[in-house]
Amino acid sequence: MKFDYNKIFHNTETFIKDKLKRNGVMAGAMLILLAVGMLFTPKLVSITTSTNASKRELPIYCVETQKPQVALSFDAAWGNEDTQKILDILAKHEVKVTFFMTGGWIEEYPEDVKNIAQAGHDLGNHSENHKQMSQLSKQECIEEIQKPHEKVKELTGIDMFLFRPPNGNRV
Repeated sequence: MKFDYNKIFHNTETFIKDKLKRNGVMAGAMLILLAVGMLFTPKLVSITTSTNASKRELPIYCVETQKPQVALSFDAAWGNEDTQKILDILAKHEVKVTFFMTGGWIEEYPEDVKNIAQAGHDLGNHSENHKQMSQLSKQECIEEIQKPHEKVKELTGIDMFLFRPPNGNRV
């Protein structure tokens, strides 16, 4: 099913403007974040950390904050048909997100990678070939993670520090 994004965006903007008039800036800001999130199906960033007591790595799903915040991210693993439209909407609403990119996508759309970085969004690693990381050897995992990192570094000068395994698969 093909969505009419222009109609959705127009209706969303009209709804948000109406809510801003009625409920103030905070409600409007929350609605903007919610609308962008609903339209582009974001995923939670899963970062792992180790605890000294158990030496077990645990994913971080949320952090303590005094501000009402949400983290939005996009996987860039195939196609770029909507990339510029997404960037335009994010810029219009002054929203920063994380784009998790595969090596193939980086190679196929280097100008998009540069545009994403220049717009101030975080760049994240989504592996070289979107393989099941748990099925790979240690060396293959290293290569799957290192190759996209090197490509982005060469294109943008940025060292990616976030990694999202394909399919949520553990490394």
